[in-house]
Amino acid sequence: PKGVINDWRKFKLESEDRDSLSLSKKEMLRQMSSPHRSFSKDDKDTRERFCRKMSMQEYELIHDEQEDESCLQKYRKRCMQDMHQRLSFGPKYGYLCELQNGEQFLEAIEKERKTTTVIVHIYEDGIKGCDALNNSLSCLAAEYATVKFCKIKASDTGAGDRFSTEVLPTLLVYKGGELLSNFISVSEQFNEEFFAADVEAFLNEYGLLPERELPALGNGNTDEQDVE
Repeated sequence: PKGVINDWRKFKLESEDRDSLSLSKKEMLRQMSSPHRSFSKDDKDTRERFCRKMSMQEYELIHDEQEDESCLQKYRKRCMQDMHQRLSFGPKYGYLCELQNGEQFLEAIEKERKTTTVIVHIYEDGIKGCDALNNSLSCLAAEYATVKFCKIKASDTGAGDRFSTEVLPTLLVYKGGELLSNFISVSEQFNEEFFAADVEAFLNEYGLLPERELPALGNGNTDEQDVE
């Protein structure tokens, strides 16, 4: 697309090490930075020659084979960063939040954005699977920063009679204030020992997690596989 080509050309020109350029190339870049040179109506031939010359010079500059591959990798990384920034809107969390009472429980559900997924773990100390699930959710919270992960003791919800030890640990998933999923005795879905990857696979099976966050892209050199 024309817009992508123009963006690539601009990035290529901006990436040039101007100190290492010859005087002729520096002058060419100066001219390219102001491409809308004015010409009189009677100077049509001069304008056409200028445009043809600039087009050929620009082609030679931005298609330097020795430098193109490195510049292309940087361009790909920048595009990925821009795309990630556009898609990663909304609040970020990144940790497992401890709710202290029923009021905080309701606020965590009802006062979030309609686009935010809220996953709440109802637990109690000493209940099999609760500690492992809290550890797993702490790991997932760091990887899925746009998801709000919470935990609250059943006795602190104000509705402890509804969360007896027989149904713990329980996972409740909300979005837009609505309950999407209710998993009681959820640890029974896993092996005796389970980890964050097991819980992640389980939640993904029900489509409850977004796409995994892209890793931060540094400015240094990376292998080709890092940008493809």
